[in-house]
Amino acid sequence: MRPAQAIHNWQTDQKADPNLPEQKPQYVSAFRALSGYVRPHIWAFIGVFCCTLIAILSDLLQPFLMKIAIDDNLLAGKNDYKGLLTICAVYLGLSVSSLLFTYLQSNLLQHIGQSIVARVRKQLFGHIMKQSMRYFDRMSSGSLITHVSSDTEALNQFFNQVLLSLFRDGLTLIFIIVMMFQLDTTLALYCLILLPIIWLIAIAFRSYMRTTYQIARTRLSRMVAFVAENLSGMNVVQVFHQQKEQEKQFNERNSLYFQANIREIRTNVVFGRTFEILSNLSIAFVTWIGGNAVLGQNLEFGVLYAFIAYIRQFFQPINTITQQWNTLQSATVAITRIWTVFANKPDIMDRKLDDADSHKFEPEKKESQYAAADLSDADAGLSLEQVKGRIDFDDISFSYEEGIPIIRHLDLHIKPGELIGVVGTTGAGKSSLISLLCRFYDVKEGSIQIDGADVRDIPQATLHRVVGLVQQEPYLYSGSIIDNVRMFDETISREEVIRACEFVGADTIIKKLRNGYDALLSERGSGLSAGERQLISFARIIVFKPKVLILDEASANLDSHTEQLIQNALHIVSQNRTTIVIAHRLSTIMQADRIIVMSHGEIVEQGNHQQLLEHDGHYRELYEHSQGHVAV
Repeated sequence: MRPAQAIHNWQTDQKADPNLPEQKPQYVSAFRALSGYVRPHIWAFIGVFCCTLIAILSDLLQPFLMKIAIDDNLLAGKNDYKGLLTICAVYLGLSVSSLLFTYLQSNLLQHIGQSIVARVRKQLFGHIMKQSMRYFDRMSSGSLITHVSSDTEALNQFFNQVLLSLFRDGLTLIFIIVMMFQLDTTLALYCLILLPIIWLIAIAFRSYMRTTYQIARTRLSRMVAFVAENLSGMNVVQVFHQQKEQEKQFNERNSLYFQANIREIRTNVVFGRTFEILSNLSIAFVTWIGGNAVLGQNLEFGVLYAFIAYIRQFFQPINTITQQWNTLQSATVAITRIWTVFANKPDIMDRKLDDADSHKFEPEKKESQYAAADLSDADAGLSLEQVKGRIDFDDISFSYEEGIPIIRHLDLHIKPGELIGVVGTTGAGKSSLISLLCRFYDVKEGSIQIDGADVRDIPQATLHRVVGLVQQEPYLYSGSIIDNVRMFDETISREEVIRACEFVGADTIIKKLRNGYDALLSERGSGLSAGERQLISFARIIVFKPKVLILDEASANLDSHTEQLIQNALHIVSQNRTTIVIAHRLSTIMQADRIIVMSHGEIVEQGNHQQLLEHDGHYRELYEHSQGHVAV
């Protein structure tokens, strides 16, 4: 049975990444999924167990020593100062031993927990990076941020707080019961009556508390997603003066999260105080029963003193465990949410090729933090330099949602080195066509081939080296201009980056910046204009030398001067390279070898600029609109 089939609220029934630990049904135990992470630390856990055992015994032997001192020395009328001194020395040694081994136990468990959480966080981020574009279409960035940050932090608290409490306090309870039976069986049996009462209270609260923590987590995720969306679109918010409206919506979400937290706190207080009252009643009960026994000379006073000390210690671990109940519930929810992400199998995955084709499109080796595989030029049957760049769209159909076709039975064949312009009204399918070529999505029918090889048979790491994409809104990372151009790939030299920037005309702009090529950019390159960011992203493409170059509205936000720089660079870089330019500005594609006019997912016209004008169809209409000629 597949894991997701056992959890009704999981979003998918796909198997998880085979490299990740097996997912388990929630009703069995979400924590069993962590077993693969725990196994490498088994000896460290044994060390924690030993340290915990010694620390607990050091604590629990102290009341027993006081019992010996009271019954066998003080009340017996002995004046054995040497014996009392020995007991005091042993008591001090036990205290030091408890301190030392508690310290070792805590530090060792912290190290284990941090190691496991770091590994989970690393694999979670890597798994998200492997997801297809369709996954990000339906998942908000705020939810994913919550998974990587808040959910893994809840898992961290499980190891650092809950697991420590289960180790220490669970063993403490067992040993206290053993010690109480050693002191007096009758009183110990009276105390055991408390265990079913405690169990019933825990069962009564469990379902309600789980629902409470799930609500709080969900509302936090929604609030984070809302904040992330507003920060990314702050310019739109300010332009349309939506600050008050967005603040109102945020306050609504914040209020819902506040109410969930208040409900959570109220539940914890009631749960904790219930055990506190039970503890005080138990001490009073034992004092009454034991006091009568002492007065009737059926019980030694030292035994009663030790018993009261143990009954206090009996409720301390219980209180600690119950205080960690919220963390346990939160961690359970977090683990389920994390494994929900792990259970999502990417829609787009590399196929297993036959031996004859498996190395057909492997580029030369690039050791980069972004590299997805070890690609060796020595083993390549066809290196990047041998890729011609012929592209064939063979009767392809595509839709994002069933029943709503975006591209319908499209045929397009592009020769190696051909410069193709693609135009059309919004929603014509231009960007979808490019997304299919880059294999952000897979076609529903037909095939897309590069040099006769289906893009679905080309490893994605290789495909994205063959096909270079410059988008309308270039994304720049926090870091230097050098690192942004070479995408943190240190195998690309500084000189190559500078030559690429000079090639596209970005050199003069960069040199005006403080620190030049070493200037640090903020997130998304907010210190640069749209045209400057576009030039840097264009230089990035030049550095990686793709055989197929795609410009998706790449000049839409450029001024005339910067657009001319791009046009000049494009004219040079498109030599001996297949180039596809999607443009709203017809001036950017007027010199193209062929212009494709799309409408409603179909090619309605194609030819060069002059031919299409003479045809007096869609293209001529677009051209006249671009020139300001609007039909009356």
